Amino acid sequence: MKKKVNKKFWKDKRVFVTGANGFLGSWLTKALVTSGARVVVLIRDWIPCSVLTNMKNVYNSLEAVVKGDIIDCQLIARIFNEHNIDSCFHIGAQTIVGIANKSPISTFESNIRGTWNILEAARNIGVQRMVVASSDKAYGEQQDLPYKESYSLNALHPYDASKACTDILARTYACTYDMPIVVTRCANIYGGGDLNFSRIIPDTIRSIIQNKNPVIRSDGTPLRDYIYIDDAVNAYLIAAENADKKGIKGEAFNFGSNSPVKVLDLVKEIISVSGNKSLKPVIKGKGKSKGEINNQYLSSVKAERLLGWKTVYSLEKGLRETIKWYED
Repeated sequence: MKKKVNKKFWKDKRVFVTGANGFLGSWLTKALVTSGARVVVLIRDWIPCSVLTNMKNVYNSLEAVVKGDIIDCQLIARIFNEHNIDSCFHIGAQTIVGIANKSPISTFESNIRGTWNILEAARNIGVQRMVVASSDKAYGEQQDLPYKESYSLNALHPYDASKACTDILARTYACTYDMPIVVTRCANIYGGGDLNFSRIIPDTIRSIIQNKNPVIRSDGTPLRDYIYIDDAVNAYLIAAENADKKGIKGEAFNFGSNSPVKVLDLVKEIISVSGNKSLKPVIKGKGKSKGEINNQYLSSVKAERLLGWKTVYSLEKGLRETIKWYED
């Protein structure tokens, strides 16, 4: 049976969210604010068109908005102490694979140094629950699919390696210091508000709205797992609510749809759902893309069994909601 988020649980909780004006961070922050949490957010860059910035009621209900960088350890310590944080969602990171390949050092600084700064500040204050965002990319390339939490982390590319380090650091703190930390390894999250148009779903939807044939930069064969934003937000909240429980504390969980789809089929589905069936995908890539893993998808059995979490949105339903958001 699917477990629902306990909104009463978050009433008056003092919550710190990093990366709050990013795609996932914006919707997670909204969910926390509407559940009555007292939310403090850290924002490095002001993004005028981000979802959080444009949700005026949510933004104006925040406990505090702190401008700064997660690599500033003194700033992070100050946030935890001055705001007496009891719950933390560490989502802030450099998330674009292409940028990581071009600029690995800045990615490592944000994703690795930033993580240990957050973990150390949380340890010092005695945080009561914490969720740290890893990624399905932390697994690297595996022979056996779907990926399970028991698999080793074999990341060999800059972004993947940064998330593997994030993952290991979080579980290290949980194990060594008995901290109530849960690590999330999510599939590709999609939905309204994703402004990174290097990603296949928002880029395809933008092309369709502009009445242009969507371009596929690979050869169309990569197999991926996609999870709608509402399902992802619920995963984070449910993980946090259970972070201090035996058998869950210190664990990593996969969150995916258990229904992988090839990139070409995904684009065709977006075209079909949009209703603009005169458009056709244009395949630009040939063979395997450098720095990319061809087949990658997750088993979410552990999350279903221990957390009671399961996706609500099918790919079609999620895409329909997503397209509507961009059209609006």
